[in-house]
Amino acid sequence: MKKLITHNGSFHSDDIFACAILCLMLEKNNETFEIIRTRDEEIIKMGDFVFDVGGIYDAENNRFDHHQIGGAGRRPVGSIQIEYAAVGLVWRKFGIKLCDSQKVVDFVEKRLIAPIDAGDNGFDLIQNLYEVSPYLLQHLFLAMRPTWREESLKEDEMFLKSLEIAKQILKREIVQAEDSVLAEDLVTSAYHNSLDKRIIVLEKNYPYEYTLNNFSEPLFVIYPREDNINWGIKAVREDPKTFINRKNFPKLWAGLRDEELQNVSGVRDAVFCHRGLFLAVAKSREGAIKLAQLALED
Repeated sequence: MKKLITHNGSFHSDDIFACAILCLMLEKNNETFEIIRTRDEEIIKMGDFVFDVGGIYDAENNRFDHHQIGGAGRRPVGSIQIEYAAVGLVWRKFGIKLCDSQKVVDFVEKRLIAPIDAGDNGFDLIQNLYEVSPYLLQHLFLAMRPTWREESLKEDEMFLKSLEIAKQILKREIVQAEDSVLAEDLVTSAYHNSLDKRIIVLEKNYPYEYTLNNFSEPLFVIYPREDNINWGIKAVREDPKTFINRKNFPKLWAGLRDEELQNVSGVRDAVFCHRGLFLAVAKSREGAIKLAQLALED
């Protein structure tokens, strides 16, 4: 039986997700394991996988700590350098064992793993400008820790409950990444095959945001909605991480539905336009294209 060892006491996204990666990998291989939370050096020496404790980074021997003097290195993520924490070190070695390609590994690394490392090392990825702050992944696991009043609630018990949540998140992020990588080629092909590259028509509701952000022309994306009855038209954002559109739908359409929108737009099967001017719906592909063309002219 493999021994997975991390520190006892309070826990964070870093050690929880590092453990989740190892658990999923071992479960995939039908290997048995136990999770031990301790700071006892003699027990730590006996571990098959030791993470976020022990003061050693030695990937070959499955030692994944980053608290030692000098840390455990950094990796470039775009224009910044993010220091490795335990989850990043574990993912660096074992991510490929859970994913079907290095491209998927890199996708999950950027979306989930590197942000966890950043937070664990005190590197702020967002600027808190308001009195209301975003609720981040680390806040979820802070909420899982026993409070000062919950004397009967054990840290180890809540760690294991948090671990199950992390495993589900990680599995879903891998699925999302795999399908996003598959969709990337399909979206790129739709862009290249489009006669008017300001309007991109997709055969399914593929994730397109980051792919189309690589091209300057697209303004609207048309796709069949999940109900397989209506077609959606979305404004392409200037940056997928913002809510600023490259071009909005006409202001006169804001919040209108059915006959009201049909009368204003002249599109007989128009269904709805969001008051935020980033989404419109029509009953047919042709109606959706017509709404997008009218929005271009506005």
